[in-house]
Amino acid sequence: MVLTPLDIHNKEFPVKMRGYDQDEVNDYLDQIIKDYEMVLKENRELEKNLKFSEEKVTHYNNLQDALNKSIIVAQDAADRLKENAAKEAELIRLEAEKNADRLLDEAVVKAKKITTETDELRKQSRVFKQRLQLMIESQLEMVKNEEWEDILKPSQDEALAIPTLKEMLSSLEQKEDQEENEQLIEEEREETTAAKENDTDSAAEEQPTEGTMPAIELPNA
Repeated sequence: MVLTPLDIHNKEFPVKMRGYDQDEVNDYLDQIIKDYEMVLKENRELEKNLKFSEEKVTHYNNLQDALNKSIIVAQDAADRLKENAAKEAELIRLEAEKNADRLLDEAVVKAKKITTETDELRKQSRVFKQRLQLMIESQLEMVKNEEWEDILKPSQDEALAIPTLKEMLSSLEQKEDQEENEQLIEEEREETTAAKENDTDSAAEEQPTEGTMPAIELPNA
C-alpha cells in the first residue's frame, strides 16, 4: 500500500533510551512529507499529461486510420475513374473507327457511282457526237447534190440586182430621216391645230351672246 503524506505525518515512533532527537526526526519527517507531496503532485501531473498524450495519440491514430481509409477510398475512386476513362476512350475509338469505315464505304460507293455516271455520260456524248456528225454529213451531202444547183441556177433572162452593204445602209438612213421628218411635221400640225382651237375659244368668250342685252347702269337718285 502506498503511503500518503498524512500517514507519514501521523506516524508515531516509541521513545526509548538513547533514541533519536524527536525534533530533528519531526523536522526530517516534515521535509519528507513536503518532498513526498511534491513527488505525488508531479506524479499526478505526469499521469495527467500521460493521459492527455494517450488521448492525443489515440486521436492521431484514429485520424491516421481515417486518412488511410480516405486514401484507400480515393485510390479506389481514382482506379475506377481511370478504368472508366479507359473503357470510354476505347468505346470512342471503336465508334470512330466504325464511323470512319462507314464514311469510307459511303465515299467509295459514291466515287464508283460518279465514275459510272461519268462513263455513261461520256458514252452518250460519243453516241450523240457520232449521230450529229452523221446528220450533218448527210445534210451536207444533200446540199451538195446537183439538183440544188439546177434549182438555184438563174435563167439567162433574169438579172439579180443584189444591193451592196453600203447601199443597204444608205437606204436605211434615208428611211429613218424620212420618218423623223414626218414625225416633226405631224407634231407641228398638232401644235398649230391646238393653237387655233385656243384662239377660237378665247374669241367666243369675248363676243356677247346673241339675243341678250347689255347691262344698263342706272343713275343714282
